[in-house]
Amino acid sequence: MKLGLQLGYWGARPPEGVAEMVAEAERCGFDAVFTAEAWGSDAFTPLAWWGKDTERLRLGTSIVQMSGRTPTSIAMHTLTLDHLSNGRVILGMGVSGPQVVEGWYGQPFSKPLARTREVVDIIRQVLARQGPVTNDGPHYPLPFHGEGSVGLGKPLKPITHPLRADVPIWLGAEGPKNVAQTAEIADGWLPIFYSPASADMYRPWLAEGFAREGARHTPETFEIAATCHLEVTDDRPRALEAMKPFAALYMGGMGAKEANFHKQVFERMGYADTADRVQELYLDGRKDEATALIPDELVDDIHIIGDAALVKDRVQQWEDAGVTTLLLSCRSADEIRQVAEVVLG
Repeated sequence: MKLGLQLGYWGARPPEGVAEMVAEAERCGFDAVFTAEAWGSDAFTPLAWWGKDTERLRLGTSIVQMSGRTPTSIAMHTLTLDHLSNGRVILGMGVSGPQVVEGWYGQPFSKPLARTREVVDIIRQVLARQGPVTNDGPHYPLPFHGEGSVGLGKPLKPITHPLRADVPIWLGAEGPKNVAQTAEIADGWLPIFYSPASADMYRPWLAEGFAREGARHTPETFEIAATCHLEVTDDRPRALEAMKPFAALYMGGMGAKEANFHKQVFERMGYADTADRVQELYLDGRKDEATALIPDELVDDIHIIGDAALVKDRVQQWEDAGVTTLLLSCRSADEIRQVAEVVLG
């Protein structure tokens, strides 16, 4: 099992102590460090800033929001950072949700699967650098000749020679069609709220993608990088309770009431009635009441919390369920060291 340090996205200001955590993660044998973005800090800049002092850690985005940049812009960021890090970039991307895409980026959210396919294809063209980059698809036409065009666009080949044509592309995906497409066109999957308890639900969706003509991977070569909170503690009740506000946030407050994809994941896991009530309370501003409805078993399903022996056993269960990397949101260098001692030996 590989470990990744998930730095996430910033709150009101940059977090403190990150340089020390990144250094400790590399020293302790973590495989990668990941950053995210929402509608504040971006994912690429922190990787360049804190990654400059690393030599071995892979540098991943989990995730870059596709609507925030054109596909060729994402490819430019990727090839630049891949050169600067000597080939250590993992490009993790996702479609986000309609509230962010249309409310923050001012782009249409429709056809997310078709858009994802075009984005991945264009980025791979740039990284391969086998000729001028073109795309006939309706979402990201290259060259652009639509309304407002002056008619002078021409296919271009990247000036910079990418270091790697095969930079790993991992996709965030939650629904059946999106997960199947991810298994078909990507090198890895960044699920949210994945766990051994839900693995059987995802297996047929992944299998459908692997079976498609032209699929890049088999289950044996495909990466599954699952985010969870891993805590070595003798006080499980306290730790489980501390994670409930985060579950309530994603279940009730992330996305519009009619289109909360995270809530749909919980519904598929068997918590539909709870999710409906949590969302109702959360959107009504009654966050404490919403949090109180989160059951211990749900938190226990999607996180790894317990003493050292229990943590080792649960990590093995996650690995048996197909997870190749655990993305962990550690809070200090000491916590990173403790986790590494238990999980990596």
